[in-house]
Amino acid sequence: MKTRVTELLGIEAPIIQGGMARIADASLAAAVSEGGGLGIIAGGGASLEWMTEQVQKARSLTSKPIGVNIMLMDPQAADLARLVCELGVEVVTTGAGSPVDFLPMWKEAGIKVIPVVATTAQAKRMERLGVDAVVAEGTESGGHVGELTTMALVPSVCAAVSIPVIAAGGIADGRGICAAFALGAEGVQMGTRFLTVDECTVADEYKQFVLKAKDSDTMVIGRGSGHPVRCLKNPFARKVRVLEMDLASNGAEIEAMHLGALRRAVSGDVANGTVMAGQVAALVSERETAAEVIAQLVAEAEALGGMGLDALAALNARRERLLNVSGTGEE
Repeated sequence: MKTRVTELLGIEAPIIQGGMARIADASLAAAVSEGGGLGIIAGGGASLEWMTEQVQKARSLTSKPIGVNIMLMDPQAADLARLVCELGVEVVTTGAGSPVDFLPMWKEAGIKVIPVVATTAQAKRMERLGVDAVVAEGTESGGHVGELTTMALVPSVCAAVSIPVIAAGGIADGRGICAAFALGAEGVQMGTRFLTVDECTVADEYKQFVLKAKDSDTMVIGRGSGHPVRCLKNPFARKVRVLEMDLASNGAEIEAMHLGALRRAVSGDVANGTVMAGQVAALVSERETAAEVIAQLVAEAEALGGMGLDALAALNARRERLLNVSGTGEE
């Protein structure tokens, strides 16, 4: 299970926990990092004071690397970008924009920068900017989503860039890890899989909703507004979907409904909030610790291992050959 991702991030298993806004705090991030993966504290909608407190708390719970996710459309993105340098965060993942304005500062601070991308064009642009890796996230994932599926996106990105690619969207077990490796990825990012672990601090009602989910229980809302979000079906999401059929007339009502919707869900109101989760919620059926989940994922992947790991080795060998040929100027 050792890949360029584990080497880059200084972690034991190539498993990254998604930076889920209002969900991924110090408790979850530290537990994932301590378990051998990379835990991420979510900066979306967070105050500078909260972020400082959470990073310091995570430091008290683990000595292993931790990361912070920054949504670049957040009004506080610039302040958060400076704060992670002051706090000595090892890794930053980004979404909803380009990190170009902050890259020099982060690089000087020794921070590994990993943007989340939804298209191959975005991945190529990020590589040109000098990022360390990319997360290629398919539309199967929970929260804000693009259009391409993981199966289509990941191999396309892997063929287009030379930096490590981390697959996300629709991955919740060892089979998913091996499949991601077979597509060329060298790590995986999971959000939904960690929603029900003991260290995740969302309300029990949220966890139970995920545990009971079937494969047909997610839907995407917000496509009409340009900010699509995948969540579990509930009265709130179904009402939003109906109102979106006449966005011009109902735009103001929809906007009002969305205010605080994720906060309501995280606090336990799973009928009137946005219960973000990916399509793999149907595969999440147990309540365990983060360390138990990571150990199980690694064991499953290694037990299945030959195909995915051998495919990854073959792809890496081919990439090296192409780079060597390119370096000599041969065609």
